[in-house]
Amino acid sequence: MIGLNAKNESYSVTAITALIRRSLESEYANIQVEGEVSNVRPSSTGHLYFTLKDENAALSAVMFRSRFARLDFAPEDGQLVIASGSISVYEKRGVYQLVCERIEKAGIGGILLMLEERKKRLAAEGLFAEELKKPLPLFPARVAVVTSPTGAAIRDILNVTRRRNAGIDIVILPAPVQGDGAAEIIARQIDRANELNLGEVLIVGRGGGSLEDLLPFSEECVVRAIRRSRIPVISAVGHEVDVTLSDLAADVRAPTPSAAAEIVCASRTELLERVGQTRRSMESAISGRIERVRLLLNGFSARNLERNFRILVQPFLLRLDDAKEGLLRAMTDITAAARHRLELAAQALDSRSPYKILSRGYSLVTDSETNRLITDAKNSAPGKHISIRLAKGSLGAAVTEVHDEEL
Repeated sequence: MIGLNAKNESYSVTAITALIRRSLESEYANIQVEGEVSNVRPSSTGHLYFTLKDENAALSAVMFRSRFARLDFAPEDGQLVIASGSISVYEKRGVYQLVCERIEKAGIGGILLMLEERKKRLAAEGLFAEELKKPLPLFPARVAVVTSPTGAAIRDILNVTRRRNAGIDIVILPAPVQGDGAAEIIARQIDRANELNLGEVLIVGRGGGSLEDLLPFSEECVVRAIRRSRIPVISAVGHEVDVTLSDLAADVRAPTPSAAAEIVCASRTELLERVGQTRRSMESAISGRIERVRLLLNGFSARNLERNFRILVQPFLLRLDDAKEGLLRAMTDITAAARHRLELAAQALDSRSPYKILSRGYSLVTDSETNRLITDAKNSAPGKHISIRLAKGSLGAAVTEVHDEEL
């Protein structure tokens, strides 16, 4: 290591800083440092600035754009990493930092592990349950804000409310938003807002910061105070990417304090536009109903009623005509079949009629006294008077001879 000049001479700030820089950079040119990531600050130029820390110390670190672009993950507050690089001194500020060539994940940092365990425990108690969340009033007249009275959060909230709805009242309950004791004061101010009924909505929050800066809003006392609040609570802590346990317990989470102000403070222009849209929707709905009623009434004119009646009755008339035609056809078929059977019967009867037989030269012989038909010669005797029935007419005769021989 390069030592100081043995002579008791003074150095300029530039000279002593350059000396320190040469000493550190030559001694710590290629080292690995394990620590917990904190206060991650990506720059607009593509460089990544952050702090590595453990329980007792902190070390500023930077990874320049060319290296950061090749990193396969995005470092976040609370991650435990191993950073490889060299120590350098930024002379203009007189600070030393680790210039990182490579960063590797090493596990979960102590803060993240603590927050994860707390989150699981409070979630098991139901403090983050969706069914417990209360709705926000649509047009609150007074809003209470628990935050630092000198921070950027309250300035943003006041600017938004003045621009969007200057008539809304803002009640500020001052509280430190980081450091020791901040969580207890924030919790007491939440309780105080409820005891004194200081607002219809309660905003709890602060501007951005590192994971350590935002820790008060993940403390158990703050989470429980938010959950027992009768006033609906909006949590507006940090930036959109920052998530605290207060965000999970609150009735509504806003990504920023400005967004929280916009939620509770509907602008008059927006309200007028909503009223106009509602009016137009109502007019359109009423006009549509009137038109449908008009069309229905038109259907009840005498001409339409007659046409509709014909349309209704026509199928039944067609069915009646079809049934009548079917009945007539059935009756005609039955009559024809009966007539045919009658003709056949008449023919059969005629063919079996005695008169038909007589017309072929046969005759019927009956006893004149008994009028019985004589079919056997033995049934008569000489001298008997008989009657002979011919095809036309009849004859009276007397039996002169009887022959009983077979023909």
